[in-house]
Amino acid sequence: MRRVVITGAGTINALGASVAETLEAMREGRCGIGRLDIRDVDRLTVQIGAQVRDYDEAAHFNRQQIALYDRFTQFALLAADEAIAQSGLTFEGPLAARAGVVMGTSGGGLNTQDENYRAVYEDGKNRVHPFVVPKLMNNAATSHVSMQHNLKGPSFTVATACASSNHAMGQAFQMIRAGMTDVMVTGGTEAMLCFGGVKAWEGLRVMSKDACRPFSATRNGMVQGEGAGMFVFEEYEHARARGAEILAEVAGFAMSSDASDIVMPSKQGASRAIAGAVSDAGIPLESVGYINAHGTGTAANDKTECAAVADVFGHHANDLMISSTKSMHGHLIGGTGAVELLACLMALRDGVVAPTIGYEEPDPECALDVVPNEAREARVDVALSNAFAFGGLNAVLALKRA
Repeated sequence: MRRVVITGAGTINALGASVAETLEAMREGRCGIGRLDIRDVDRLTVQIGAQVRDYDEAAHFNRQQIALYDRFTQFALLAADEAIAQSGLTFEGPLAARAGVVMGTSGGGLNTQDENYRAVYEDGKNRVHPFVVPKLMNNAATSHVSMQHNLKGPSFTVATACASSNHAMGQAFQMIRAGMTDVMVTGGTEAMLCFGGVKAWEGLRVMSKDACRPFSATRNGMVQGEGAGMFVFEEYEHARARGAEILAEVAGFAMSSDASDIVMPSKQGASRAIAGAVSDAGIPLESVGYINAHGTGTAANDKTECAAVADVFGHHANDLMISSTKSMHGHLIGGTGAVELLACLMALRDGVVAPTIGYEEPDPECALDVVPNEAREARVDVALSNAFAFGGLNAVLALKRA
């Protein structure tokens, strides 16, 4: 099977409008969570989120594009532009036909849905814009990235709730490794921070009203975020032949289903995905130095994830660093794994492990090294990125230092 490497990365999220800004914020342990600036925020019980602040769509897109691009599509396009620019690739001729897009999202064009439900049901309008469907459909971001960059190979969208990005990147990895494609633009995007998006999550009673404190005994729930993370995955020999800078190697991927409960996580399901990714990478368990945790800050997720890590790694679990960057950029739902993969790249390339901020008090059920509150310098050769979704759908990626 062919090797797969990452040659480009891009993002926009609550921590920054680029990879450089985001990694700087992670190194500093900066928090992107604050009071939401959205319509009818006073009607919400949960009024905080990790919002992309000071964002002006007109600075990036013209009026015709804005009529077609929901916020989640705009984020994906900006992140993809950055990733492809870093890769140095131009998609023309045969390469265009062997390059595609796989993207994860959970809500798709939720802002467009929210606005048009208001127009029809609250304002009593009988007509909506003719582009509402192509603007809100989950595959809109994938389609526009493919059109923007002439990507004519396999392209589709993955929707598996909070594991969408990892499932998408895993599929991109497998397609290149199997020889179906040479290059894939992949990642995830989400923009759920509208009134309807937050109100729906309130109903689950898993949301914090003040902060995201993963693994801390004082944690009281998750905090939503928004944004996108995009990467260029490329076949190793193809990248080497053109002298591309290699950010990391994608070494393994595994998926599992809990097949048990629609919202409660399962230690067994998570364990199978973690162990499967390590096995797929063909590496010993002891070589894993860092795990970017799913780490939502809910009581159920955090203790289940820590139990799964301990189950898979045994005594080595005590030597692992495991942090949740959701404490800084919030939970981007379908886009979260993509932004979190940046923390894995930082650990592998720069030797800096992002912290779990907001950590106040140890929890005996989360007795691992969660890199509390401050980033740490350490050599990391292998990193894992965990994603465990509602519906019991799990996806774990394994990365190696280039």
